[in-house]
Amino acid sequence: MSTAHHGSDDGAHPAGETLALLRTGEDLLEAARTADAGRAARTLVTAPGLRVTLIALLAGQELSAHEEPEAASLQCLRGEVVLTAVHGDDTWRLTAHDLLGLPDGRHRLTAEDDALLLLTVRLD
Repeated sequence: MSTAHHGSDDGAHPAGETLALLRTGEDLLEAARTADAGRAARTLVTAPGLRVTLIALLAGQELSAHEEPEAASLQCLRGEVVLTAVHGDDTWRLTAHDLLGLPDGRHRLTAEDDALLLLTVRLD
């Protein structure tokens, strides 16, 4: 039987329990508003071969260039972000409810509006 869990904790969410995703995201946005970097993140699920992380990124803030994992997706739950390839001219704009399979290579992510993002990564 599943149990509802609405509290905030520092660890990944236990398997078999539900999580109030948007409420957790709102808490992360509040944390981002007080953080110097204008962002906050929380790993929600870890399992063998899988990690799911919720990211709050305030408008105008950027996650600097980083290598994408071999297999990952990014879902925009709220706001608008732009993912830009470091090499080349490729850009992807995500708004609420958009999902993107992340392409290979180095990218940076910029929030156009306060954004909540769900990053799912296959761990090898």
